[in-house]
Amino acid sequence: MKQAPFWKTTPLNNMTPTQWESLCDGCAKCCLHKLQDEETDIVYYTNVACQLLDVQTCRCSDYANRLSRVPECLVIDHYSIKDYFYLPSTCAYRLLSEGKDLPDWHPLQSGSQQSVHDAGISIRGRAINHADEVDLQEHLVDWPL
Repeated sequence: MKQAPFWKTTPLNNMTPTQWESLCDGCAKCCLHKLQDEETDIVYYTNVACQLLDVQTCRCSDYANRLSRVPECLVIDHYSIKDYFYLPSTCAYRLLSEGKDLPDWHPLQSGSQQSVHDAGISIRGRAINHADEVDLQEHLVDWPL
């Protein structure tokens, strides 16, 4: 009998760091700059990526030191997942916290890191590198959600 995958049997708060990190599908949507309307709390995504993100690989160029280099970078963990309501509906952390399963294109389901890109879920080919002088309001997009 085949054993169920860990994300179906292990609560988020009981996952090992390795299991937790493997949930990230590599879409890099969380690395896009966002704007929040102060009156409505609506969050708007831009196509401008964090300065540390490699927009071709959708990976952080300095993951280990990202928190000291980019103070606004957030740590997503099982304690704070509910606070990050702006995570896209495709985010594995959000899906599992809502009691849903991982989609077929998720690397843990497909067995390939490429599947998230092939499915058109990642920001690859749609985001630009961070620029200090950019007006984020001119870069609003609706595709991340």
